[in-house]
Amino acid sequence: MADLERNLRTIQQRIADAATRANRDPRDITLVAVSKTFPAEAVLSAHALGVTHFGENRVEEASEKIPVVTRQLANQPPHITWHLIGHLQSRKAKDAAALFDFIHSIDSVSLAHKLNDRATTLGKRTPILLEVNIAGETTKSGFAPSPREKFFADARAILALDHLDVQGLMAIAPIVANPADARPFFRALRELRDELRKQFPARAWQHLSMGMTDDFESAILEGATILRIGRAIFGERT
Repeated sequence: MADLERNLRTIQQRIADAATRANRDPRDITLVAVSKTFPAEAVLSAHALGVTHFGENRVEEASEKIPVVTRQLANQPPHITWHLIGHLQSRKAKDAAALFDFIHSIDSVSLAHKLNDRATTLGKRTPILLEVNIAGETTKSGFAPSPREKFFADARAILALDHLDVQGLMAIAPIVANPADARPFFRALRELRDELRKQFPARAWQHLSMGMTDDFESAILEGATILRIGRAIFGERT
């Protein structure tokens, strides 16, 4: 618990410092503690320290962990918001819609339709982000940002789905030796978001989910509103 608190306070201070350098308000940046592979007990400990946003990569793992945390907290405030940040398989869309409050990894129109169908059945409107493969890496999922016409057409199709609330974009920057080298990729995502605001001004496109343990300060400098940080909070995974 002492290590967890020290790690968390260090990250929060680094976020505040980076926001100050970018002339931004740290309160506009949401820290999502990535709890994948860590047990429910780690989530409960972080929650006791004030963390309210948690990220999971796999629906299977979350389906076991989230109910345990929910039972342990027994509706104790503050409320936890669960984020799905990993790749979502179409066959898991039904489970994801029921488990998660926010889904970052919508990477196709067909997946969006499946999620929308389930959200409709559940009577909920699910906040989502469109995942963009901003560097065109073959190992990563996401919409291709170019050609723009195709991407905008896909975005338009998803915006038409009544039970999905498109709130912005998500991306994973390539692994780089120097965190500053990730800034062009974060900048590219922000610029794409700005284009979407012009194409579809009825939506706010308020969120940019980008930045992890090794590069989150660079992401803040380029406009990140959601950071996905796990290792720097919970420690190395086994």
